[in-house]
Amino acid sequence: MHLHDSAPPGRGIYCNRTLNMRSIKVVGYDMDYTLVHYRVHWERRAYDHLKQRLLGRGLPIEQLTFDAKLVVRGVIIDTHRGNFLKTNRFGYIKRAYHGTTLIEHARVRQQYMRRIVSLRDSRYHFMNTLFALSEGCMYAQLVDMLDAGKLGEHALGYQDLYELVRDNINAAHTEGELKTEIMRDPAKYVVLEEDTVLTLLDQKHAGKRLMLITNSEWSYTLAMMRYAFDRFMPTRQTWRDLFDVVIVAARKPHFFDNQSPLLEIVDDDGLMRPLTGALKPKHSYFGGNAVALEQHLGVSGDEILYLGDHIFGDVHVSKLALRWRTCLVLRELEEELRAEENTRQVQANLSALMRKKEQLEWQYYQLRMRMQRLKARYGPPAKVDESTLVSMMAQRRNAIEQLDQAIRPRAAEAGRAHNPRWGLMLRAGNDKSQLARQLERYADVYTSRVSNLLFATPFAYLRSPRGSMPHDQPPTLPSNENTATG
Repeated sequence: MHLHDSAPPGRGIYCNRTLNMRSIKVVGYDMDYTLVHYRVHWERRAYDHLKQRLLGRGLPIEQLTFDAKLVVRGVIIDTHRGNFLKTNRFGYIKRAYHGTTLIEHARVRQQYMRRIVSLRDSRYHFMNTLFALSEGCMYAQLVDMLDAGKLGEHALGYQDLYELVRDNINAAHTEGELKTEIMRDPAKYVVLEEDTVLTLLDQKHAGKRLMLITNSEWSYTLAMMRYAFDRFMPTRQTWRDLFDVVIVAARKPHFFDNQSPLLEIVDDDGLMRPLTGALKPKHSYFGGNAVALEQHLGVSGDEILYLGDHIFGDVHVSKLALRWRTCLVLRELEEELRAEENTRQVQANLSALMRKKEQLEWQYYQLRMRMQRLKARYGPPAKVDESTLVSMMAQRRNAIEQLDQAIRPRAAEAGRAHNPRWGLMLRAGNDKSQLARQLERYADVYTSRVSNLLFATPFAYLRSPRGSMPHDQPPTLPSNENTATG
């Protein structure tokens, strides 16, 4: 039995690289969208705050509204062209939109024929997290308005327009108005989950030391953790009893590869003072760096497991810079797996039709080769004449065309699973998406929520499956073992 077989649907832990939880001494967590999950209303309010800031700059966008399905995690924004791209793991574009308008395949080829999309190129911005939904939605809508000449004197280029959106969404996050609104009424935004607290209690009592490393400031962290955790803690305990170290305003990903100093937070009002001496157990800190944290804990590298929702800021850099073990939290994975399950029969029918098409294509290619040899007068003697070959080839071509007519709507239906515009996050046609490639490369394990670790326990040995290659054949049992016995 696989560990995820005992979990509810979509709640498994999926392993890229074998992970022995018993060898993990410290488990670290991000907060936003990791320990604390938000309803989509969070991103809607972020969009509204962004919209108000842009209205204040004179942009005529009163009619715009937030559309949560317009973009998804893993989409790549080409800021030079105002395009939104979904690529496969090799960087080849499988679907593209200009603003909110689908770009036909021929146009995509014309624009990107000699270019492979690389995340190392500064023109491309990868949507790493659910926090990107508000800015992506706004940028797509503004591209439409720019093309229609509706931005008036604000007729910027696509790159400048993106920077305008990015600067203002960052300001909305950092200047405090949005988070103050959330702190006033967290019930409207935060999804409560008692099992998350139980998961961390299990780990702590199993001998793991826990740490919280978040980019959020102290006041917001304190409010969110109190609201989401304290109600589920044992009597006379609070969320702070769970963690050996709490670090706020960490400035990830720079936290993992710089030497910024730590400040000690001395009270709930956020009063800070310079740190003197070693870190203190169960204290909270501002800023700092991962090397100092490792020294305090007396552990390093693969003795630490870190869980976060940001593919770059949480998982990529901690893996490359420090060799920490990593877990990516993808809340959308549950919906993705439900969508795959709902289209399983469609996929099965599609696969059967594709197998028939491949057989017919093989037959057609063989007939075409026989025709070539017959006309050029080489190779083995022909067993049928030219007119017979022409007739046989026409039959195969007609059968292939009929199959294409049956395949096309089924492929379109499968392609709309999870999101009608972008399909599945981790798939790009028959291939893996760029997000899937990033996930495989940098996340040792991935799951939809922290509480899924309950089903594994802190003692689990998480084994990765045998890596597959195109030439692999499915394993078969010897003939005398084909029948299962009780």
